Amino acid sequence: MDRLFSKTTILCAVALLHLTIIQGMAYGAVYMANGIKVGEVHQDRAIVWTRLTRAPERNTDGLPFPEVDGGRNAGADLSTADLTGGHPLDAMEGATPGAAGLVQIACWPAGKPEETKQTPWLPVYPDRDFTRQHLLDNLQPATVYEVRVQGKSDAESEVSCSVEGRFKTSPPPGDPATVSFVVVTCGDYPRRDDPEMGHKIYDAMLRLNPDFFVHTGDIEYYDKPLPWAPNQELARFKWNRMFAMPYQRKFHCNVTGYFMKDDHDTLRNDCWPGQRYGQLTWEQGLSIFREQVPMGEKTYRTIRWGRDLQVWLVEGRDFRSPNTMPDGPDKTIWGAEQKAWFKRTVEASDATFRVLISPTPVVGPDRENKADNHANSAFAHEGNELRRFMASMKNMIVINGDRHWQYVSVDNETGLYEFGTGPSSDEHAGGWKEDDFRPEHRYLNLKGGFLHVTVTREGGVPRMVFRHCGVTGDVYNEVALPAVQ
Repeated sequence: MDRLFSKTTILCAVALLHLTIIQGMAYGAVYMANGIKVGEVHQDRAIVWTRLTRAPERNTDGLPFPEVDGGRNAGADLSTADLTGGHPLDAMEGATPGAAGLVQIACWPAGKPEETKQTPWLPVYPDRDFTRQHLLDNLQPATVYEVRVQGKSDAESEVSCSVEGRFKTSPPPGDPATVSFVVVTCGDYPRRDDPEMGHKIYDAMLRLNPDFFVHTGDIEYYDKPLPWAPNQELARFKWNRMFAMPYQRKFHCNVTGYFMKDDHDTLRNDCWPGQRYGQLTWEQGLSIFREQVPMGEKTYRTIRWGRDLQVWLVEGRDFRSPNTMPDGPDKTIWGAEQKAWFKRTVEASDATFRVLISPTPVVGPDRENKADNHANSAFAHEGNELRRFMASMKNMIVINGDRHWQYVSVDNETGLYEFGTGPSSDEHAGGWKEDDFRPEHRYLNLKGGFLHVTVTREGGVPRMVFRHCGVTGDVYNEVALPAVQ
């Protein structure tokens, strides 16, 4: 019998059938395929993020993105049609198109539904990718809250979707609470290690039941293929399909998150203000990040978590000088205002441990051909300034993302510790040689995974324990640092 249909024709028909189905679903119904994210949690407040979608799941039956040569501009000159092979974007694998409608958010202390607080029905914003963020305030510290978000297409419609989750508020500064948190970096959809579920680290981290989570940036890669994302439509597409993955969605429904950005989820590799990537402008890149994660007034901030821990999350893209500028006192990654805020708040803190979480390395060592971070000679002046300042602060430690290998290093000059998390999957690991063990290194491993940190007290003495974990949660390395009194 002759073959009547090519494989491409069949795949296209399936994808278009799926598109027809989800368009039919949108009539009178909306969904939350991206779940919820609860972030920017403090003792008395939290931000709940959600997005309404046309279908309850991403398009798992969609067409694969064709291999397209991005050329020397890494896809910047290509249109959406070029990158989809001329097919509608919604017909592609992973598509999670948004929908207009209303959401309602309710929360209550765990086990106390009689104390439920509930918002009115609030519209999502079509011009912000059908997302909505809402501040919950007047919360109690050190309390587990249940949260429920419901959606419907309009005021006259019935509720058509509901997502439930939980989060924990931080303990007050006088509480010597035990704290557990996890830190990750560098996630990329094509390099996920479970094609159906997402990145395995999210399942492994959820089993640890951490108090909170920090993503140091490169949450997605606009300037990597399948597809390249040189415009707003494709940049949002990448965010939507990533957070529709089951592992990610379940994790963020149950763990408080703090999100940072870096170069690839702002615009492109090693970028600085004023640049663009194809049609995607610098201003659009900053705006898309803020629309896709729960975020307060500023992207640099500090979080107090009990008596023994305060964390600083810094902004590494918005205020930086061009990487190509000659180094000196005027060249900066953080900018004068952020740097002054950092020093002032660190000096004022009475937390036992003070932790900087940076999108990029501060200590390193890093590759000699890089010129984008404080561990590079390109920013040596500010790097030396910050390392000396932090080393002068008792019990101050750096955690960083961006590098695709796990490590622990100690600065030769100041003794400042730095813990590199490693990327989100083993496939993403690389960029360093396993046998290139420098004098600064205390641990080096070309593996993916995450960093698990606990703050406890033993015999009344606070201590921090850092564990480098593999993608399924295996502990590769452990460092315990008792507080210096």
